[in-house]
Formats: sequence, C-alpha cells, structure tokens
Amino acid sequence: MIFSSRVDAALRLARALAQYRSRNPLVLAIPRGAVEMGRVVADELGGELDVVLVRKLRSPYSAEFAVGAIDETGRSYVADYARGEGADEAYLEEEKRAQLELLRQRRTLYTPARAAIEPKGRIVIVVDDGLATGATMIAALHAARAKQPQRLVCAVPVAAPDSLERVRPYADEVVCLQAPPAFYAVAQFYREFRQVEDEEVVELLKESSKTHVQSVQ
Repeated sequence: MIFSSRVDAALRLARALAQYRSRNPLVLAIPRGAVEMGRVVADELGGELDVVLVRKLRSPYSAEFAVGAIDETGRSYVADYARGEGADEAYLEEEKRAQLELLRQRRTLYTPARAAIEPKGRIVIVVDDGLATGATMIAALHAARAKQPQRLVCAVPVAAPDSLERVRPYADEVVCLQAPPAFYAVAQFYREFRQVEDEEVVELLKESSKTHVQSVQ
C-alpha cells in the first residue's frame, strides 16, 4: 500500500479508528510531519487536536537514526541497541540536553497562549506518519500514559514489523494499516512526503482549536 500523501494516510487511518468517532478523543500528533495527519484524524472523529512533544536521540554516526527519544519533561527512552551504535552515557546526556532545549522552544512556539490539553480520563490517540525504530512513539506513549488517559491508542499508517512489536506494550491498542517485511524508511510508502515547517504546525493547531470550539457550541 502506497499513500498518495499524509492526508490520504490520515483519512484511511481515521476509517480504521471509526469506533472512536463522536467520543471526543484527544488526538496527539508527533511534530512536525504528523500534525497535518492529526488534524485530519481529529476532524474525522469529531475530536480535539494537540501535540505530544518528543525528539529522537540521534545516533552519533547518523542524525536520521534514533537510538532513543526524550519528551518535554525530560523523561527519556534509550533503545537496547544504543551502545552498539556508539551512543555511550556521556554522549546520551549531551544529546538529551540538546533535544530538551529544542522541545522547550517548540512548546513556546506551538502553544504560546495556552497549556497542553489535559489527557486525563480521555481517549487519547497518538498519531505519527510511520514507525521506523519506534523510539519517538514509545516516548510519546510514555508521556501520554503519565497523564492518566482512559484509553491510550497508537495509530500509524505503516511500521517496520519489529518496531511495531516494540511499541505494543506501551499502548492499550495499536492501529497500524500495514507492517511490510520490506521496510526501509517511512518515506518509501508515500508518493508525496514533504517537509512540514513550524509555521504550518502553528496554523494547524490554531485552526483545529477554533473548529473544535465551534463544534461544541
């Protein structure tokens, strides 16, 4: 299955999540790529959109490869293969500091006029555009779980099979449209996989907030 775009993937994902329609789920998107998807899923399900801020901890040899992830509270997940990738304790501590500062900047930029939406007691659906290593999703689910949701769902269009299994223990339910054995990168499953900028994330969150307020009035 090849998705034409993130919007296409989000519409298909929303259909797979139809049981949560009209139950006011809180959709937490992982920035930046998944925020557009989160907006679509939230709109389709009649829910609310926010972001869950996590950053991958980069391998010292490849900035694209995650050896773990960190959330905005400073809580981190480090993969069992991290040391084998050259990420020793000193490197990880420095990388955590750098990524935590970026998360603080993003929170200030994304939701300057309000705090994060409270997940406690709600159905929470964490959305990303795909799972490669699964590290950022694990950190995102851990961060969401700490806020005591009623139910915690991981929702992705595509995942590497081993990463999908790595993520399962952290969610009450995992919804994944496909987990092909020949998985190399998330982008290979999208015809159009453009870079999403911070300005677009800010606008999507503003628009979604207005739409939700209007729908409940």
